Amino acid sequence: MNRFFPSLVLLTIFVSPAAMAQKFDLKASIERGKEVYASYCTTCHMEQGEGIESVFPPLAKSDYLMADKKRSIHQVINGVSGEIKVNKVVYNGEMLGIDLTDEEVSDVLNYVRNSFGNKGEAVTPNEVNGVRKTLK
Repeated sequence: MNRFFPSLVLLTIFVSPAAMAQKFDLKASIERGKEVYASYCTTCHMEQGEGIESVFPPLAKSDYLMADKKRSIHQVINGVSGEIKVNKVVYNGEMLGIDLTDEEVSDVLNYVRNSFGNKGEAVTPNEVNGVRKTLK
């Protein structure tokens, strides 16, 4: 029994943290996403997410962005073309997909979904990976 107890303690110390899912840090993701947004998105969607009326849809207070998290993940990865309706305005253009990692997609979506008057639940890299797998 004496040999068993120290082994159990070591197992608990070394296995439990690895076995426990790490809590997703939304605040850190949003901060990283701000950088991704500045690099890839501001040209069309503008610095404050306002877009350009009738040309590039806004991300600020966007009903379209906030309505469907999986659609947003898909569109960042693969892009979107054709008509979409954002805040009662129809846009008919094209956004190219962006070659980003799962974490970068998660980060940029967390940034836009929690900035510019939006408030949304976290998008995790695992969710992005799950959507990405359905696209292949």
